[in-house]
Amino acid sequence: MCGIVGYVGDKDALPILIRGLKGLEYRGYDSSGVAFIQNDNLKVIKKKGRIKILEEMLTADGYLSEGDDKPAQSDIHMGIGHTRWATHGAPSDENSHPHLSENGRICVVHNGIIENYIELRQLLTEKGYTFISETDTEVVAHLIEYHFYFDCNQDIFASVREALLEIEGSYALGVLCTDFPDLMIAARKDSPLVVGIGDHENFVASDIPAILSYTREILIVEDNEIIVLTKKDVKLYSVHGVLIQRDPIHIDWDSEAAEKGGYEHFMMKEMSEEPKAVRSTVAPRLRNGKIVLDQFPLSAEQIRAARNIHIVACGTAYHAGCVGKYVIEKLCRIPVIVDVASEFRYRDPLVDNQTIVIIISQSGETLDTLAAMREAKSRGASIISIVNVVGSSISREADYVMYTAAGPEIAVASTKAYNTQLACMYLLAFEMSHLIGKISDEEYRTYQDKLLEIPEMIEKVLESRSEIQRFASEHFNADSIFFIGRGLDYALSMEASLKLKEISYIHSEAYPGGELKHGTIALIEKGTLVVCPLTQDSLMDKMISNIQEVRARGAVVLGITTEKQTRASEVCDQVFYIPDVDPLLAPIVAVTPCQLFAYYMSVYKGCDVDKPRNLAKSVTVE
Repeated sequence: MCGIVGYVGDKDALPILIRGLKGLEYRGYDSSGVAFIQNDNLKVIKKKGRIKILEEMLTADGYLSEGDDKPAQSDIHMGIGHTRWATHGAPSDENSHPHLSENGRICVVHNGIIENYIELRQLLTEKGYTFISETDTEVVAHLIEYHFYFDCNQDIFASVREALLEIEGSYALGVLCTDFPDLMIAARKDSPLVVGIGDHENFVASDIPAILSYTREILIVEDNEIIVLTKKDVKLYSVHGVLIQRDPIHIDWDSEAAEKGGYEHFMMKEMSEEPKAVRSTVAPRLRNGKIVLDQFPLSAEQIRAARNIHIVACGTAYHAGCVGKYVIEKLCRIPVIVDVASEFRYRDPLVDNQTIVIIISQSGETLDTLAAMREAKSRGASIISIVNVVGSSISREADYVMYTAAGPEIAVASTKAYNTQLACMYLLAFEMSHLIGKISDEEYRTYQDKLLEIPEMIEKVLESRSEIQRFASEHFNADSIFFIGRGLDYALSMEASLKLKEISYIHSEAYPGGELKHGTIALIEKGTLVVCPLTQDSLMDKMISNIQEVRARGAVVLGITTEKQTRASEVCDQVFYIPDVDPLLAPIVAVTPCQLFAYYMSVYKGCDVDKPRNLAKSVTVE
């Protein structure tokens, strides 16, 4: 992990690499570097820290002009760049990518994890290779070199292929070799990789935004495939060397969607896009009083026959699944189990051909989630996926995919992707419950109408964000914050707590309101901040009792509730009101003030909102 960009063509490579790496900053990283061939020599420049430091080094060495990203030298037309998120070895200059082979003539960048790197490292050490980093990636560089000279007759494609056959684990790779100065090789297994097709130029990258400024023709690389790029063509092979034919796809969305557009942070921009994203996710699927899920694979009989439904996801997507559990169980009356993807396949899950599995992933490449999906599929389950990225691994391998219409999400902390995941969960729940006759035609249409009202409600929340900002300005020095809720408000509290801790670094926990008295209330003292979503009418009395319990011990309480719930003001120190919304749909509206709260707490603390420490946007390692 975490970002790769490569270029081969007629243009000057270094400005393209730097711009591409900046386009991948949202994925999270702790160091960056570039490699390029010049005068038959392989040059590597890399450094711990932000890309700005790498730019300064390239400028100081005469490779970029002062004050911009234009080249100072015009004879560099191919190169690879990388942003690293540490897995093996601490963030350091030595552990930064790219990594060189023993003789310095082969260079590698890598996302993923080489699981058998210890055995390979020992083997290569016995053959005389020395290692200068703690990474698993350096093993790949030496292994390719070994095959290059030992058994592949100095054929770089054959050498890469032989190395990949020995590697266990996940990878997206970019490889340069000075013996082939006009050729670049890339490969992929369980870690995202795309190829951009241009005019006398071609690109490779971890994600489309890195190269969208240069081309809209994108070739999606699949598992166990190797790509050979020159400026004139791109050839795609299987890991066994068989040529593969595949057409590129055309990307319609604008590269400006991945830029801030005048906002101080991507996160604020993306929260402001939530109404449009939810509307774009919902409206095209509602036609003439029906929810239209084209080619939906499950019949009423299959849904009725399902013993249970598993929702599998990680992080924010997992919390969307927790909301989905409440909604599907209430409407479909089918047991729903929400699983953390990283645990799912290791507990021998009770999944068979009478199980429906719903997979949720923003990127569609989350490795734990992808592995869990494959496990469920191997056991005969029907797989429904909810993803944001067209052509991603999960979308291709699922039996059915519901695409969210969130567009590019650059900030590491997910906002609009979460809202659109919830929108898809509601559409799915409404359609399945109607198919099996658990809700009437009238209820079916009413839920559709209510879902169409959600974007306008989110807009009203955003218009009132100064109230949340003011509250954050008074409490950003809090050491620990608790979120409590019941029912759907507890599911919401888990996401609200995660959002706060990941970008403000404030310790935060979410608990069911009724659990406080079973131990957690011991942590409540004078001045402790407690945030309470109060959107479930049937649970209001219980939650008010829980609020009184924490206030009796000195807590300061922020309530988030609907306009009709006037009782909240009697027990909360401050209340933020959202529009009156059906309690079943409340999480998709009430999460926005929680996101705003996390954002402003982070801003006032002076944190890097879009790129929080230690985190990556797309988690492609276990």
